[in-house]
Amino acid sequence: MPELPDITIYLEALEARLLNQPLEKVRLASPFLLRSFEPPIRAAEGKKVLGFHRIGKRIVFEIEDDLFLVFHLMITGRFHWKKRGVAVPRKYGHAAFDFPSGTLLLTEMGAKKRASLHLVHGREKLADHDPKGLEILDSDRAEFRTPSRGRITRSSEH
Repeated sequence: MPELPDITIYLEALEARLLNQPLEKVRLASPFLLRSFEPPIRAAEGKKVLGFHRIGKRIVFEIEDDLFLVFHLMITGRFHWKKRGVAVPRKYGHAAFDFPSGTLLLTEMGAKKRASLHLVHGREKLADHDPKGLEILDSDRAEFRTPSRGRITRSSEH
């Protein structure tokens, strides 16, 4: 997973800036980003960020009231830390997440708008976002080699 270093750095930076901070406002600029409707995205506003983690290639914000913001940045999605209240860029901006100390912008440079955001309630619903693939950081050598060999064999047949 080539994205793993980027996701890890995002998690560290987000935790340093946003842990225990309330998410004051969510400003959506693109109708393509939000892929869930229940609970409504406004349910996240005013809630404190309790932690961050990764599910596959997804970045998860754990917030109060058993709510989780699940971001999949895809290839060209990026987070940017800006001064509080900054405008969402017109062409590439998807959303702004306002906190007391600044604004987290989500942009995507590609025209296909593949990045996604889900707001889910409860760990059971969060588990639905787990792609169930090999978790390379938690696997031993045997677990890691088995799927890899399968992929190499299939690709070498073509």
